[in-house]
Amino acid sequence: MGKEKFRELVTGKGTLILAGRSENNNEDLVKQVEPSEEVFHTVAVGSPFVNIKGKPKLGDVKKAAIFCARYSKVWRDNKTDVLVHRFKGKDIYKSKGMKTGTFGVRNTKTIRVKKKWIEGFGV
Repeated sequence: MGKEKFRELVTGKGTLILAGRSENNNEDLVKQVEPSEEVFHTVAVGSPFVNIKGKPKLGDVKKAAIFCARYSKVWRDNKTDVLVHRFKGKDIYKSKGMKTGTFGVRNTKTIRVKKKWIEGFGV
């Protein structure tokens, strides 16, 4: 059985954005993140890790945050605005005892992803 593929989004500007599909897939996603790349995860537990490959272009950060929120448990269960953390690959760490798919992060910025943005996001 091969590795599970990431969810992929290619923006109108050609930027590739990847999202994990499960705990194991989030592990694989985080392993391939470059230190300078942008990464996203909801403030609450239960979302994919999302990675913008390369340098983001105008609008990519918002799209990645919406992509993250759209596949989160917070959105699935509440259909409301979702708080998403934004951070760099170099700010992700794994401590002994953290379960699969769980990571610590430093130096986060918080983005409020509005309900209307998620509803208007074509999947």
